[in-house]
Amino acid sequence: MNGIIIVNKPIGYTSRDVVNIIGKQLKTKKVGHTGTLDPLASGVLVVTVGRYTKLGDMLTSLDKEYIAEIKLGIKTDTLDITGKILEEETFDIKKDDIREVLNSFIGKYNMEVPKYSAIKVNGKKLYEYARNNIDVKLPIKEVEIKSIELLEYKDDIIKFKTKVEKGTYIRSLIRDICKKLNTIGTMNNLIRIKQGNFNIEESYTIDEIKNNTFKMLNIKDVLDIKEYSLSDIEYQKVINGNSIFLGIDYEYLLLTYKNEEIAVYQKDNDLYKSYVMLKIK
Repeated sequence: MNGIIIVNKPIGYTSRDVVNIIGKQLKTKKVGHTGTLDPLASGVLVVTVGRYTKLGDMLTSLDKEYIAEIKLGIKTDTLDITGKILEEETFDIKKDDIREVLNSFIGKYNMEVPKYSAIKVNGKKLYEYARNNIDVKLPIKEVEIKSIELLEYKDDIIKFKTKVEKGTYIRSLIRDICKKLNTIGTMNNLIRIKQGNFNIEESYTIDEIKNNTFKMLNIKDVLDIKEYSLSDIEYQKVINGNSIFLGIDYEYLLLTYKNEEIAVYQKDNDLYKSYVMLKIK
């Protein structure tokens, strides 16, 4: 059983919780996800099943779109509302200032990774240092903000929508937004509304999954990938994991044989080599 399930993860569930629920429902341990959502966050979680778990890198490379809320006037250790409050202050911010600051983030910039994250430093995850009150230099990574738009500003809450590349921490983005606004704030709410071509409107709830009222997608549903139908001779080479010459030029190919998915192959100079085998000999 190979496929992809688009889940609308509810608040309070970890991404691993969702994987475990689907694994139990489908009676398989071959289940993974392609982009962690914190328990505080909700929305699109792309779950892979069977051999499709090997496609994780292709799926995590997709851009993500969020609706986020900032609660102004407080600073927490986790950079979100679930954390310990470290500081509080009053603020006086105008809507035009917020729009100007948000627009200033469009493009690439260097983001400091949050200390409560799974990024590893010297073989340990950052949240392990944080939980043990051990100071460590936080990594800096270049990220790209594709778009960002103010949706609402009311009382102490700023709501905005943003499209970002993979690996962008919205908690860190919010921290940096607040710095430019000369105040403090923390993430109050987060909804992932889109990942690549996956929209929240097309996702399934936990109840729908438990009731078997969901549909699994295949690779052609989710990725813009060229399909190539193998001849008998080519199929024998591919099923044995060999590289092949096809005389065409695409970065990736979905190889099929008699309408069955066999493998994803990647261009390597003049040949195509195995990227993920979807069928085992």
